[in-house]
Amino acid sequence: MNTKIIVQRLAFFALVVWAASTIVFFVPRLSPRNAIRERFGELARTGGFSPGDIEKLIASMQQQFGLDKPIWEQYWQYLGNILRMDFGYSLSRYPMTVTEVIMQSVPWTIGLLLVTTVLSFVIGTLLGAVAAWPKAPAWLRSIATPFILLTGVPPIIMGILLLFFVGFRMKLLPLGGAYSVGLVPNWSWAFFADLMVHQILPALSLILGSVGTWVLSMRGMGITIQGEDYVNFAEHKGLSPGRIFRDYYVRNALLPQVTGLALAIGTVVTSAVVVEQLFGLPGIGTALNLAIRANDFPVIYGIVLFITIAIALLMLLLEFIYPVLDPRIRTN
Repeated sequence: MNTKIIVQRLAFFALVVWAASTIVFFVPRLSPRNAIRERFGELARTGGFSPGDIEKLIASMQQQFGLDKPIWEQYWQYLGNILRMDFGYSLSRYPMTVTEVIMQSVPWTIGLLLVTTVLSFVIGTLLGAVAAWPKAPAWLRSIATPFILLTGVPPIIMGILLLFFVGFRMKLLPLGGAYSVGLVPNWSWAFFADLMVHQILPALSLILGSVGTWVLSMRGMGITIQGEDYVNFAEHKGLSPGRIFRDYYVRNALLPQVTGLALAIGTVVTSAVVVEQLFGLPGIGTALNLAIRANDFPVIYGIVLFITIAIALLMLLLEFIYPVLDPRIRTN
């Protein structure tokens, strides 16, 4: 991949981040709500503050957060802060910074996304390859069918069904939360086991509906590859079916799967955000939901930009990795 292509990819990445930043800045300001006024309004209702004192506090906080400046001045200051990766303070959780809010939530989301994405991709790819391989046993090819049927079920619906049947009816797994009430997070095996048990239902909500997508795409590629000359040549050479399946069949069908993985990253992230709220996990989704409810502009900016930049970086990384996997698309 030459320098021109790299520069084009980086320029497109910068354009995506700028566009997302601009949209995120202006959309929350369409709301008539004022997070600072709402917070101090709650203090006023508890007593101890006169209306005049409240107004002075509101004016002081708006000045501190720069909300008293013209909108375009706020916008340019906002872009400058993004370049410095400084998202400021949370309006609803002051004096916490936006970075602190994100850092508290990110590990939960990354853990859930990493496990579910890898498992669904690996399971779906293997099942799809087996489903299309004519020499595979019939019972093994039939395993992929239930996952294909679940493809159209959204993760939120899958989560509700799992909560009702597995958690509520059968009482096999916890209904929600990151860990049991009363436990203090630590590095013990007991806490780790409890943590894993609480992650099973959220993970299944994301995995069950996404495996079928990888099965279908891999199965389609596998059927296409069966008639290729290099597969027929390998068979006539007398190579074992296992080697043909591994080196000639799966290896070549896997390349489009990587492209599909890049395109699916955004869907996976947004699905995880919704599932986190359903199961009460303290991840990015829950933090974003609380920020939207409180009309907390800085936290909304920070989280949405964090998600956007993370997705854009992953797609950029996959674009650089893909020529390594497939030498045919390398640009000299």
